[in-house]
Amino acid sequence: MDFQLTEEHRMIRRMVREFAEKEIAPRAEEMDETDRFPDDLFRRMGELGILGLPFPEEYGGSGCDYMSLVIALEEIARVSGSMAITLDAHTSLCCEPIYLFGTEEQKRKYLVPLARGEKIGAFGLTEPQAGSDAGATRTRAVRDGDEWVINGQKIFITNGSIADVVVITAKTDPEKGTRGISSFIIEKGTPGFQPGRDEKKMGLRGSVTSELFFEDCRIPAENLLGKENEGFKQFLVTLDAGRIAIAAMAVGLAQGAFEKAVAYAKERVQFGRPIAKFQAIQWMIADTATEIEAARLMVHRAAWLKEQGVRFTKEAAMA
Repeated sequence: MDFQLTEEHRMIRRMVREFAEKEIAPRAEEMDETDRFPDDLFRRMGELGILGLPFPEEYGGSGCDYMSLVIALEEIARVSGSMAITLDAHTSLCCEPIYLFGTEEQKRKYLVPLARGEKIGAFGLTEPQAGSDAGATRTRAVRDGDEWVINGQKIFITNGSIADVVVITAKTDPEKGTRGISSFIIEKGTPGFQPGRDEKKMGLRGSVTSELFFEDCRIPAENLLGKENEGFKQFLVTLDAGRIAIAAMAVGLAQGAFEKAVAYAKERVQFGRPIAKFQAIQWMIADTATEIEAARLMVHRAAWLKEQGVRFTKEAAMA
């Protein structure tokens, strides 16, 4: 593994950092104070190609790699965790499975506008009785002619109530356990699909987290994502990549906090000099810098392994 970023990666870092500092940072506090999702900033990320970084240009993407998304998430999280997790859920959890498992028609219909920022995406896995135990999902999908009828509930869904497109999991053959789960694409406005309340959170308040309800929700048979009863395997793959993205966001948040701490240590004066001059403070700063860099290297290694096409489940979990 080459530990140096490519020129393209450095260019992406510069572009995203400039955007984050000039357009997101000035509004970061307002987002959390007002509990408001900035739709215009999301569209702006689409215009800049950030939302579609790891996808081919033919599907509305930027034709870059997953490391590019990792870098973008780091830079955006550095100034706003809310915008970073919105990007993460949209790109790595909604767009990614459509790209990996979708038909050509599904990619054209859904991935293109999602990658361009014309539509907002979400991923519906967590339920009142299922989350970490993803195989315990109770949402049901029953085939009825050329349609699927879906009934169930999802909770804690990032981008949930504002999403135009949601990828969800549902049991299609309960007798088969995890081998009887399938994935589906559901559009906003589909009869029987209704967003519930938005959660009131202590942090990341500029990101929307919602309940989703499905009551006799009928979708076309062609909205099945991938093969029937292979949803469990699909979302394990999706979550592997999603863990890298979440880890990248954590690194960015840590980097932003670290930079603020260093700036404060240089400004805060005690006993006639900045506290950054005290060795005890220097030790804490040095230890934190080392921990952040170690975390970043683990994230980058997991992303690199993903790009090599080899198994990266353990590394993604560690990152």
